[in-house]
Amino acid sequence: MRMAFLTIYWRDMIRFVRFRALLFSSLLQPALWMAFFGVAMSSNFDRLTSAVPVPAGAFSVEYLTFMAAGVIAMTTLFTSLFGGISLLFDKNWGLMREMMASPIPRTDIMIGISLSGMTKSFIQVLIIMVFGLLIGVNFFPGYPPLQIAYSVLGLLLFVGVFSLGFLFLSSTISMRMESPEGLQGVITLLTLPLFFVSNALYPIQAFPPFLQALSVLNPLTYLVTGIRYFTIGSDFFAIGTHYSYTAIDILIAFGALATFTTVMYAVAWQTFRKAVIT
Repeated sequence: MRMAFLTIYWRDMIRFVRFRALLFSSLLQPALWMAFFGVAMSSNFDRLTSAVPVPAGAFSVEYLTFMAAGVIAMTTLFTSLFGGISLLFDKNWGLMREMMASPIPRTDIMIGISLSGMTKSFIQVLIIMVFGLLIGVNFFPGYPPLQIAYSVLGLLLFVGVFSLGFLFLSSTISMRMESPEGLQGVITLLTLPLFFVSNALYPIQAFPPFLQALSVLNPLTYLVTGIRYFTIGSDFFAIGTHYSYTAIDILIAFGALATFTTVMYAVAWQTFRKAVIT
């Protein structure tokens, strides 16, 4: 029974593939965001910042490339927060009661759903990167093939840890909610502050002190930092701001995400352990 989470995982992946409308919308939406919003905003930001001198040793990055990393993070956030909705459907359809009454450990249900959500995030991230390269995003500038492979693995590591944290959070919320509408309302309430109080679309250096403090506590900020480090580099210039990352900065970002995920796992574990499904 200790491998029961694989059954939960495979069942959720089959459901994801069979729901064609959900599959295509989840893959198409971030691509459209990048294609329309990214291209339109890139022309404006690049024009406004073209006169700002680039610091010595750094290379200039167009806004489309800068924003593409934010779109990857945004997609991961949205996918992860909505990942737990399948648990709510199982509750409403009576399937969760059957699973809870079976010999399957309750944590396997949580882990299976979370691993499925993480896999969906990986698929979306890879598709977005390929689509971005096709429309002119300058990821992996001048990287040899081995460094590209290393960078993709590093990016997926950051995405995976971040995704698990928010999937555990989503599972916790889903187990406490009774209707999909209520869950969507809570998730919408979470996504907008998390997305806009981060460095996904613009530098946080110009934020008021209060918002800067919130961005430091925002897990999405650390995910975007990791994505930009692996896809753009450790020293670049974008939107009039000089970005320079050290290995220590990336380790701190990863540690922050790992801590967040560990806390969310503990909260989700307590929720599943005490859950009563009638």
